[in-house]
Amino acid sequence: MAALVVSIAGRSYRIACGDGEEARLEELVRYVESKIFSMHESFGAIGEQRLNVMAAIAIADEAADARDRVQSLEVELKEIREKMSSLETLRQEELARHTTIISETTARVDRAIAALTKQAVARNDFV
Repeated sequence: MAALVVSIAGRSYRIACGDGEEARLEELVRYVESKIFSMHESFGAIGEQRLNVMAAIAIADEAADARDRVQSLEVELKEIREKMSSLETLRQEELARHTTIISETTARVDRAIAALTKQAVARNDFV
C-alpha cells in the first residue's frame, strides 16, 4: 500500500492509497483544491471550515448528478438491448419465413421442370 503526503487548502495530509493509484489520488486532490479555490473566489474569506464544507457539498452534488445520469443511461441501455433482442427475434422469424418461401418456390420450380421434361420426352422434343 502506498502513501502520499498531499496538500489541501494549505494543510498537509498523509493519505494511503493502493499501489499504482498515486496519480489518481493526486488528480483527485487537485480537483478538491480547485473546488475550494473556486468557492473562495466566489464567496471570499468565509472561514476555512465553511469553505471546505461547501466544496465538499458541491463535489457531492456533482457525484449525485453523475450517479443519476449513470442510472438513467443504464435504463436507456436496458431498453435498447430489449429492443435489439426483439428485432433479432423478428429477424430470425423473417429469415425462417423467407427460407420456407424459397424452399417451397424451389420445389415448385423443380416440379415444373420435371413436368416439362416429361412432356418434352413424351413428344420427343427433348434435345
